[in-house]
Amino acid sequence: MLIPVVLSGGAGARLWPVSREALPKPFIKLPDGESLLYKTLKRAAAVCQGDGLLVVTNRDYYFLTRDEHAALGRDAPALDVLLEPAARNTGPAICAAALHARARHGADAILLVLPADHLIRDEAAFRAGVTEARALAAAGRLVTFGIAPTRAETGFGYIETGEPLPGGGLQVLRFVEKPDLASAERYVALRRFSWNSGMFCFSAGALLEAMRAHAPQLLSAVEAAFLATDFSATPVVLADAFAKVPDVSFDYAVMEKAQNAALVRAGFDWNDIGSWSALAELTAADAQGNRVNGEAVLVDAQRCYIQSERVVAAIGVEDLLIVDTPDALLVGARQRAQDVKQVVERLKLASHEAVRLHRTVHRPWGTYTVLEEGSRFKIKRIVVRAGASLSLQLHHHRSEHWVVVSGMARVNVGEREIFLRPDESTYIKAGTAHRLANPGTIDCVMIEVQAGDYVGEDDIVRMEDRYGRT
Repeated sequence: MLIPVVLSGGAGARLWPVSREALPKPFIKLPDGESLLYKTLKRAAAVCQGDGLLVVTNRDYYFLTRDEHAALGRDAPALDVLLEPAARNTGPAICAAALHARARHGADAILLVLPADHLIRDEAAFRAGVTEARALAAAGRLVTFGIAPTRAETGFGYIETGEPLPGGGLQVLRFVEKPDLASAERYVALRRFSWNSGMFCFSAGALLEAMRAHAPQLLSAVEAAFLATDFSATPVVLADAFAKVPDVSFDYAVMEKAQNAALVRAGFDWNDIGSWSALAELTAADAQGNRVNGEAVLVDAQRCYIQSERVVAAIGVEDLLIVDTPDALLVGARQRAQDVKQVVERLKLASHEAVRLHRTVHRPWGTYTVLEEGSRFKIKRIVVRAGASLSLQLHHHRSEHWVVVSGMARVNVGEREIFLRPDESTYIKAGTAHRLANPGTIDCVMIEVQAGDYVGEDDIVRMEDRYGRT
């Protein structure tokens, strides 16, 4: 059996302000309205032949992941999820996936490891590459996918290959970290180097055998976390001990040392969406080299990338990167796109909320958008999906007014239960237990006005919650 393993944990700091901790890179929408994770799940579903999908991600992203999988439709392969208590790099994540697959399906199960932040358009060529890799993996090889370089890129790692192997693929000679420009130019000219895609294929048994030989401490640490994990729970949240395993990449832990590594040269297009430069390439350029995702008025502007949810005007500028969101604006030189990460680091040092949350925040039941706030008030637009429900909760420092705009709400306030329809409202006094549910078949949209001495999101006491957040 072939089990795609989707690694969905990248923070995507270089795609700030669109990518943030609460809604990171795999979940942001591309210009076509689909997320990178959705595209990866869809691509994986096409090759797994009903054997199921396994996603390894942070426990904070379970509901977002569930929703992306649900968007595939009823015929999608079953979703299995391993939730990490903390991100520990690709080495522990892949090790955990292999242990889980071996326990459920046996050591011969073939794992196809796919990062969630890659864009591949030629799905037929992708399937052909997976077929070749699968045959090598069944023969005991640890397979990596190499991408033919199209330019001297310093942002990717490289793999040097040797002679063709008897069963297919190429011999792996060495892995090279992200090089300087001169080295990258030499690698491209030599033609025996490939970009390291970070995609792999191997059997669970072969991978764990390699880890026992080359990364025994890492394997032991992940095994210990597995022994402490409750696998009867749904979804499976790895024990807190997982947060203490070594933080190491899979390449460093295993692939750089393995003697049975093979490389399949990919025949498909590949794009690692890791920065605004990469994302800009998805939008066609105009005659002046400008790329616009949204609405913009450009006067004597050249070679700029602009993404915005409102109208942006740019006059007499060149080579700018402009990304506008409701609560944060990024302006920089296009050639400095890699340095966006420095902005995020400074915001983290200042404990700025713009690192973590957008104005629109996703919850298991829907979303809320902060429309306006001040020292003693906050106004939100809340959308509750059909059949969903907020937790039974109370607030110590604020009261709330709810006005239904569309749909229907069933509201419990203290001992009372009432139904609200459009243009109807209710009031919840501070300290009163309350809950809102949507019993209808369409979204319930309402406006919430909070008032009190403190209107922070942490003033909430959950007494009962269907999503396990109490």
